[in-house]
Amino acid sequence: MEELEYCEEEAIKFILNHLPAGMKKNVKNEDIEYVLDLIYDFYDEKGYLDEENDEEIDIVENEMIEYAVKRVANDDLSERLTEDVIAAILDAEYEYNKLIGVFEDQ
Repeated sequence: MEELEYCEEEAIKFILNHLPAGMKKNVKNEDIEYVLDLIYDFYDEKGYLDEENDEEIDIVENEMIEYAVKRVANDDLSERLTEDVIAAILDAEYEYNKLIGVFEDQ
């Protein structure tokens, strides 16, 4: 499979389309952008984005969700971005990355 380039705009569309029906009406593009930024921050803090790091990375989803939930709470967005919403966004973002060849299923 040919690897496609990550496009945040396409990722947001994909994520919105893959959220559970009950969440779609309450989640805005800005919410997804915010969570995607948190994912990037998480990867950066873990050293996953270091160019020298060419090892296979095993991401612990619960750890990433905990990180995002804490950041959301610090930014007073936890009423809108609940743990369930964050987890759904992360799951959909993972599926987008699998689709474009960034991640492989284990």
